[in-house]
Parts: sequence; structure tokens; C-alpha cells
Amino acid sequence: MSSIEQLWTNYQLPIRDALHFSSGESFEIEISPADSAGYKILEEFDLASELSRNPDWVSDVDGLHSVVLDGGDLLWAGAGSYGSEGFVARLNREKSLIWTVFLEESNPFQEIHLQGKIACFVSTSGIKLRVNIDDPLLGALRGNPN
Repeated sequence: MSSIEQLWTNYQLPIRDALHFSSGESFEIEISPADSAGYKILEEFDLASELSRNPDWVSDVDGLHSVVLDGGDLLWAGAGSYGSEGFVARLNREKSLIWTVFLEESNPFQEIHLQGKIACFVSTSGIKLRVNIDDPLLGALRGNPN
């Protein structure tokens, strides 16, 4: 079981702007409203190593809105432990994690609009993420960290 899957069993996510896959891959991201996806993929990082250095740097998450997909998977969006945090995720029918995005300064995500394979998640502060639900890496620009 990957580090992100272990956290998800307690509905927790690392406190870092990132995209995580159940396979264990994690990518630092940044909000980028000018880009079509609304975010940029920065660099891949080792979540297990990061958690070994900071095991308590996690946030409890709670869903505010969901959409059931054909086949039974679920898109879920909501809030973290602190008022400024938000997350979006795709879960399988057993509510196991497929992928998730966590943002420290987005505010909670409260809306999900689905058009084909693209989901638009909208936060209470108006941040919009347009995510390919089959592969969130598609459509997001690759950037370099500053």
C-alpha cells in the first residue's frame, strides 16, 4: 500500500500543493488561473520520504460535494482541516483513492461540473481546476519550480 493510500484510509492528505496517485506517484503543483487546466505540474517528489521527515504534516479532509461516474467511481471535493485548504479526488466504488489534488490556499471545493472526461472543480474562493478525470497530468502545463 502506498503512503498516500495509507493516509487516505484515515481521510488525511499531506499539507502540500500536490497531485497524488494511488500508485505512489506525487507531483508538486501550483495554481495557475491563466492556464486551461488552472494548475501547473512542477516536479515529482517522494511522498514517503517527506512523510518520514514530517509525519504529522497532514490534514483531515471532508467531502462537501460528489458526483457519481458511470461505472460507480466517484468524484469528491471538499475541505481540509484549516479553512484555507481544499481538495478534489477520484475514488473507486469502494471509496479507495485513485488520485487526489490538495491545495493549501484554495479554500474548500464545493462544486463539480462534469463535461465528458473533464471535471471542473470550483472552490469557495473561485479557484477553478479543470481536470481530466482519467489522467490529471493530461492538459496541465509542465512548469519549473521557482
